[in-house]
Amino acid sequence: MQSPPSLPGTLQLHTAAGRACLRIAGDWTLAHYATLRDAVARMRPQLGADSTVELEQLGALDTAGVGLLVELLGAQRIAEVAQWAPQLPPERLALLRTVATALARPDVAQPRAGYEFGDLLAHIGRTMQNLWQQQRELLGFIGLTLQTLLTNLARPRRWRLTALVAHIEQTGLNAIPIVALLTFLVGAVVAFLGATVLADFGASIYTVTLVGFAFLREFGVLLAAILLAGRSASAFAAQIGSMKANEEIDAIRTLGLSPVELLVLPRVLAMLITLPILTFIGMLSGILGGGVVCVLALDISPTLFMTILQRDIDVSHFLVGIGKAPVFAFLIAVIGCLEGFKVSGSAQSVGEHTTSSVVQSIFMVILIDAIAALFFMEMGW
Repeated sequence: MQSPPSLPGTLQLHTAAGRACLRIAGDWTLAHYATLRDAVARMRPQLGADSTVELEQLGALDTAGVGLLVELLGAQRIAEVAQWAPQLPPERLALLRTVATALARPDVAQPRAGYEFGDLLAHIGRTMQNLWQQQRELLGFIGLTLQTLLTNLARPRRWRLTALVAHIEQTGLNAIPIVALLTFLVGAVVAFLGATVLADFGASIYTVTLVGFAFLREFGVLLAAILLAGRSASAFAAQIGSMKANEEIDAIRTLGLSPVELLVLPRVLAMLITLPILTFIGMLSGILGGGVVCVLALDISPTLFMTILQRDIDVSHFLVGIGKAPVFAFLIAVIGCLEGFKVSGSAQSVGEHTTSSVVQSIFMVILIDAIAALFFMEMGW
């Protein structure tokens, strides 16, 4: 036997007990969508808010038909169908409520125009809260890194010497040309400025002391650290972030291995080795750049230049500068690795956290250097 033909749904508006009553009958399915849509458009202006609805003669029903009923009666009324049409089968009531809830469009408050003072304070508050959260995460990650480092010091078999040597080459050997060139040029600029200012006082000879003092205490380590923050911190964040996006970090944990031990420690140790070396190279290059200017522009012989450095510059200035290098190296490496672990999985997230690693590293280097300068000045070192 063939199934009876599907009859399109109908809408009939009549009066019962002095009130308008809408009788919905027939099949409300996708096959009759065009016909039903026209019927709904004609009936909607005639239907009042207090009209009753009868669903006893409702035939087949699918999501397309429910959508038209929601358009006719409203999402709120369809969502409450169990209250005014309890005779419907449970599965049909569930379908009506589900589609009505999905199609409901809550009123969204329009954003206020302009930028008020309260919004400014709220923005400042959110920024400070995010900054505090970043510092807490950084302190926690530093503690985890130190714990893993101390644990592995007593177990030489777990040292990853191959990865360590590879990172030393990437962060140190490949960075020597740019560090040497930049510090040489900055040393020449400092010597030019010093000679220009000191010449008015007849003290051009002190340009030698200025160059030596500046590069041994500050510029050598600061320029090398900033360059490595741009080169290595961004590379660490991008490398680990890409591994996080490709779920390689999860694979490492699944194998029972520690991502901190495999990925963080070789990078941290490589930076602890390379930044002091680059700092020493930066000091020599900066002093050499200043020496070239003194020889060419101030008629100071190389022998006199070296004699003044040896006589007036104490070795404590070199120790102050080189002593800050391991601290900067540790912070740069840890910040770069931490931002890599924060990547959520998209290419945009990798870019954002790579940028954040460079900004945070440079900020922390300059901040710690300023605090150290004030401390050493008060201590008379």
